[in-house]
Amino acid sequence: MAKVKIRNEIRFILNGEDVALTTVAPDETLLDWLRLNRSLRGSKEGCAEGDCGACTVLVGRLSGGRLVYESVNACIRFLGSLDGTHVVTVEHLRGEAGRLHPVQQAMVDFHGSQCGFCTPGFVMSLYGLWMRSPEPSDAAIEKALQGNLCRCTGYEAIVRAARAISSYGKAAKDPLAAERKAITAKLAAIHDGARIEIGAGKTRLVVPADADDLASVLKKEPNATIVAGSTDVGLWVTKHMRDISPVIFIGNLDGLCAISEDKGIISIGAGVTYTEAFSTLAKRIPTLGPLFDRIGGEQVRNMGTIGGNIANGSPIGDTPPPLIALGAQLTLRRGKKRRTIPVEDFFIAYGKQDRQPGEFVEAVHVPVPAKGTKFAVYKITKRRDEDITAALGAFFLVLARDGTVADICIAYGGMAATPKRALGVEKALLGKAWTEETVQAAMAEYAMDFTPLTDMRASAEYRALAAKNLLLRFFAETSGTKAPFQVSRHEAA
Repeated sequence: MAKVKIRNEIRFILNGEDVALTTVAPDETLLDWLRLNRSLRGSKEGCAEGDCGACTVLVGRLSGGRLVYESVNACIRFLGSLDGTHVVTVEHLRGEAGRLHPVQQAMVDFHGSQCGFCTPGFVMSLYGLWMRSPEPSDAAIEKALQGNLCRCTGYEAIVRAARAISSYGKAAKDPLAAERKAITAKLAAIHDGARIEIGAGKTRLVVPADADDLASVLKKEPNATIVAGSTDVGLWVTKHMRDISPVIFIGNLDGLCAISEDKGIISIGAGVTYTEAFSTLAKRIPTLGPLFDRIGGEQVRNMGTIGGNIANGSPIGDTPPPLIALGAQLTLRRGKKRRTIPVEDFFIAYGKQDRQPGEFVEAVHVPVPAKGTKFAVYKITKRRDEDITAALGAFFLVLARDGTVADICIAYGGMAATPKRALGVEKALLGKAWTEETVQAAMAEYAMDFTPLTDMRASAEYRALAAKNLLLRFFAETSGTKAPFQVSRHEAA
């Protein structure tokens, strides 16, 4: 492999200014830098964990040669991850002849703000939506605002403002649209194929040139923290004050951002975000569409990656259970060597995964369910949108012609120290008639398969009952019978 060029600065565009930084702390957030170093204080810190949206900014990046602007949470987005991007804050918005921007004017006229603390975040989320879809549906508006919380105005006025934005101006004439060609050229020039190295020791950060370079860097620094979307690692810093250095940033890395399908297998690079994967997965595996719509808010989905959700090994990660149920495979890479294992084998114990020093998750390969198979995912949370899972069940079923269970895979999150299959329940169902009596009898095995814990999200008793009820729900939906139970009011699938 040819020697990689190295540079010692992060380069990006901030509003209308070219920025080059040679001193960047590995754990420095975009929000802190904007407020403390650039006095751009429109973006607020409300939660410091990517929940409230008060810090929302737009980040433009090249994806497949196309400039895409996405809303992100500046409070958990690290400055070191911004090379080759265009950061747009609320201060950059402007209308014609010195007037307010159409999004801002709509918010004023429809009384979408009271205390105003959250307002810049709402404005930026609506700005991103308006640029993509000048005449959005109510469903699109609600989806765009999932990650923004308002504690005093309520949402009716904000939604009315969102509907009216285009009556104040045309998205095609917006400065971001007019400057798109010039910004695209600038960002393309920044992508010079170089590896970025800044600092040393505990202040060291690296942005590899591509996936091959990442493999090379990790062989030399196997204990470095790998950061993709930072939707989890960001909280290690802002909430737990953890030292994460040295850091290797892999977001938007060439070689990790591809999605392809071959012979019924969808291969997803570890750097592919939820937003990027949505259209393919929702089309080919429709059950995953509603699940992805409930992973965080839009800002989190624009940053978070499927590979990261698997790699961090959380027992309440939303993607591992359905991937396990579908029989997905995981490609791990160390240097030039690769190995592929079932996703379920990756999880060994709490905080421990089958990943060797210097090895990283490169891709996940997801089989598209064959015609006639049955697949469902149910997520249980205290509120429907933007909430962390209390328990999640994924079910894959193949019935024989005589109505018996030919194959079944049941996987849960939130029920054990890792994402885990209900192997005893599966065994009790396999080969039996797919009837309510069979399902009820198999439920005795749940006590052997799982010993859930009690925490702030749910009690052990609630989780145990919910797991059983989800199997009953799956039976009811796949057999065409009336559900033999009452869904708990906490179940928001």
